[in-house]
Formats: sequence, structure tokens, C-alpha cells
Amino acid sequence: MNTKYLIIGNSAGGVGAAEAIRQIDRRGTLTIVSDEPYPAYSRPCISHYLAGECSLEGMLFRPADFYEKNGSTALLGKGVTHLDLVGRKAKLADGQEIAWENLLLATGGTPIFPAIKGSDRQGVFTFTTLDDAKKIREFLKDVSQAVVIGGGLIGISVAEALTKCGLKVVIVEMKERVLNTILDERGSSLVAERLGQAGLRIVTGHTVAEIWGARHGLVKGVTLDSGEDIPCGLVVMAIGVTPRLELVKDSQIKLNRGIVVDRHMATSISDVYACGDVAEAYDLVYEANRLTPIWPNAYLGGRVAGGNMAGVEAKYTGGTAMNALNYFGLAMVSAGLVSPQNGDCEVLSRQYGQSYRKLVLKEGRLAGMVFVGDIEPSGIFFDLLKEGVSVADFKQSLLETDFGLACLPSALWKKKLEVPSKGSSAAEPEIVRSR
Repeated sequence: MNTKYLIIGNSAGGVGAAEAIRQIDRRGTLTIVSDEPYPAYSRPCISHYLAGECSLEGMLFRPADFYEKNGSTALLGKGVTHLDLVGRKAKLADGQEIAWENLLLATGGTPIFPAIKGSDRQGVFTFTTLDDAKKIREFLKDVSQAVVIGGGLIGISVAEALTKCGLKVVIVEMKERVLNTILDERGSSLVAERLGQAGLRIVTGHTVAEIWGARHGLVKGVTLDSGEDIPCGLVVMAIGVTPRLELVKDSQIKLNRGIVVDRHMATSISDVYACGDVAEAYDLVYEANRLTPIWPNAYLGGRVAGGNMAGVEAKYTGGTAMNALNYFGLAMVSAGLVSPQNGDCEVLSRQYGQSYRKLVLKEGRLAGMVFVGDIEPSGIFFDLLKEGVSVADFKQSLLETDFGLACLPSALWKKKLEVPSKGSSAAEPEIVRSR
């Protein structure tokens, strides 16, 4: 099989690339390969699926006929087992070979699964895909208590879903606080308080040393490194994900923690691109390439890659870590640098009632933000951060509860209110020139 464009991965980055390619090239053959058997779905929704709050149809990222309408061949449930970057061929698990002219690696991440004694027992799961959620749902019938290993995004999400399913949940987090990579200490404390009110127990500063159970292999509990035993019938490994690099780890593609790409999402190999969780792309806050495994960055990176694959130069203006969450009714948003470690940043913060706002300024510009509770104005702040706007002249008003567009200097808020021209979008990558 020959194809002009081969996309390995069927999530946000792959979809973004396919859409960008088809805006430029309606005829070139386009093939999307994924080892998952489902149409593109929203991975952040798998916790809602587990909790019984939505169906697969409600999770779809694009309509089921997306592939047909975009003139693409979707090979779903067929993983790639080998890449020949010199011969430009991909081999699938069923033995089929695909020859390609332009390749996008949008392979995402793989769950971190530590070597804990007993982790091979029946009742131990990860939680990054729809199949993970399905397997856990099928297993819940006779389970009343669960242990979630990890208090990050994945861990809190699955813990909330399991609680909604009627289980008692214990979260075990190795660090001293939950959501420690995306919130500061005060933000984490507010989240922990809400989780406690919802009936969850949080154990921080400890790890699971062993998962134990019955002779027939079922999980019956865990033992912490402190020696404490916690009975449970289900364990979820939610420590995080690592870039999925098995297809390129022994290749000539430049790697660091992930696949290193330039501002065109191009790798070190000609006509090979990467985006999403597997790629180290430009972070506008740190002004360096970093892993930023979030949905919007994957989609925009895919669009940039797709434009360049189709022959129109597109530039990735940069993204940064940005998360908008809601756990047990407590909304929160964070972006950029939230816990600066050196003295070159100015920190502004305020707590009012059940809401908390923290802003990190560097050289008069926003470099990070944390909102908990009242997040309504957070979109304005993220735009200021993303666009590198100096806030030095009006920084004292940034913490006011009534801060909004009208509080910005007139030139700024008028620009925000401008109606985009037809067909344009702030989310579109910049197309700078035709090749």
C-alpha cells in the first residue's frame, strides 16, 4: 500500500494534521493508523465514561464519518510494529506494509507502570484509554474499595469516577501534595480539602510497596512503604505517562525526553514530523522545547505539521502547560510557571472566600497563573500570557474580583473585541508562505 501522507496516531494531533492537510491538498492519499479500534475520541472524557456519564458516541472528537468525508483511509485497531525511515515504509502488526512520502508521528504517551511486587495481580489497571475504562467498569461488580497510585491529573480523575461509582477511594501520592506539577501549595490544599469532603482519603509522602491478594490472583489490598495495609479490590496505576518512543528509539531521529521538533513540528529526519504527547515542542513560557502533553497543544501542533506536510509552511507559535479542570464541583485553571524556584519572578496572590488566584510575573509579563473556584476571567489572563502582553502598568488590578476586559488598557480590550475575519481563527497556526 502506498500513501502520500501517513499519520500514526488517531487522537488530537492526528486529527489536526488530517484537517490541515485536506484544507490544502484534497487529492493526496491520506492514511491514519491507530492500534485502538475506535474513531477519534476525547481522552479527557474517559473518566466520564467510567462514571456512566457519557457513551462512546458522546466522547467522539469528530463525527464517525470524519475519515470518509476527509477522503482518508483509517486503519483502526492495527498498530505499527516497525518503521523503516530510510525506505519510508511502515509495517503493521498484521504484516501489511505502507510506503509513505510524508510521515507524522502522533503516537502519544504510554502509562508509567512501576515494578511493584504483585502488580501482575488481577484487578490492577492503568487509566489512559477507553479500553482501560471499559475493563475497570467490567471489574467493579464486586469491588467496594479502590487504591489509586498517583495524585496527579490521571489519578484524581479516576478517583472521582470511582467515587461516583460508589467505591471508597484512597489516593496514594509519593510527593507531599496532590496535583503538585500543575498547582502551587495553596491550590493543592484547596483541592485536597474538597476531595476529603467528598469522602476520599489522601495519603501523601508515601508509596505502595506491595500489592497483595488471594491465591487465585485477585487483589485484596496494598501495603505502603510505611508498613500500613490498606484493603481494596482494585488498584489503578495513575503515576503518569511517558512519550511512546518504541518505533523510533533506535533510529536517527533526535530524541531527548521525547521526539525533538522544530517550530514546523519537523523532526531531524526529512519529511518526518511529530506532535502531541510524544513531541518536545516550543514552550513560550520557558522559551525552550519541552513536553507539554495537553490536548490543545497536540491539536495545534498537528495542524502545523499537516500544513508543512502538504507544502504550505506553517509555524508553531508555541504552547505551554495549561489545564482546566473540575473535581467534585471545584473548578481550577493553571498555566505556565506556577511555582517559581528563583527570585526573578514577582508573585501576586489572593484568596477570597472559596476562591484563590495566583499570578506569576516575569519582567512585567504573565508567566504563570493558578485559579481555583472562580475561574471565569482565566481566559483573559491566559491570552495575556500567551501573547506576552506587559501588565506592569495595571498589575494592581489583576487580583480584583471584578477584573475583566474593561480593566485592560483601551487599546487591548478593543483588540480583544475585534471580530475575526471570515475563515480565520486564533487557534489556527500561522501560514507564512507557500513553498
